Amino acid sequence: MSDDLNYRLGTGPGGPNLEDGLRWAAEQDFHFLDFNADHGANALSTWTPERIRSVREYCEQHDLHLGIHTLSGVNVAEFSPYMSEAVDAYIRANVDLGRELGVHHVITHAGLHQSSELEQRKAASFSHLSQAAEYAQRAGVTLLLENLNVEPPEAEVHYMGHSIEELSEYWEKIPASGLGWAFSANHMHLLPGDFDAFIDAFGVSRIGLVLVADNRGRYEEHLLPGQGTMDFTRLFGRLEGDGYRGPYMLTFGNRDQKLAGRQYLLEKATAARAASTS
Repeated sequence: MSDDLNYRLGTGPGGPNLEDGLRWAAEQDFHFLDFNADHGANALSTWTPERIRSVREYCEQHDLHLGIHTLSGVNVAEFSPYMSEAVDAYIRANVDLGRELGVHHVITHAGLHQSSELEQRKAASFSHLSQAAEYAQRAGVTLLLENLNVEPPEAEVHYMGHSIEELSEYWEKIPASGLGWAFSANHMHLLPGDFDAFIDAFGVSRIGLVLVADNRGRYEEHLLPGQGTMDFTRLFGRLEGDGYRGPYMLTFGNRDQKLAGRQYLLEKATAARAASTS
């Protein structure tokens, strides 16, 4: 992929439907666009062959690359009868739509657990994601696992796959050819070692995209870059310095704020490049 970071900074569509988001993205020179297909005008049930063809043609005409970001609230670690089967059907349906749209990626998650059922949830998560990875690979769709945010120890529910230790288990059990990494830098900022520790542990070869927002290192927030304590100059220095050349997805704010945030990030990336050559 190009070294042009302006080309590689993508976002969500906003607006009433994906088509409106595509028009806005083309007007504002975005080339990567993630959307969710769970509700409203973009729900899985709304996609006719005619609509799919129209969206694909528009994306090809304007050099737009789509991604589908599934809901983190869907518990991929589900083991209950009927619900477990529904998880597999949910991921397959998103992969199927992704194949038809020719998407760049589909993002999934590891699931949630309560402390009393960790091992059972973990086994279910591995099973569902292993099946999903094989299905996506056969479909020719890049499936990415997002590392989610840590919750306080006293919280009743915790996201799985949020730490280096937990991600290591997924990377060991599921090959990179079937399951890549949606690298959520702002979630890493909530843990000791920040994103540096994750890059030190895993490198960048498995990363399919980077999700960026800011926070203050205490709990989950999606602040505009510069409103929190994330060091974006260091982030770009580490990732680009280690050879990452994929997209970055802006996961904060409304459309005007995304435009301002993009400019802020481009300035930080320029500073990182200047530092690397000085």
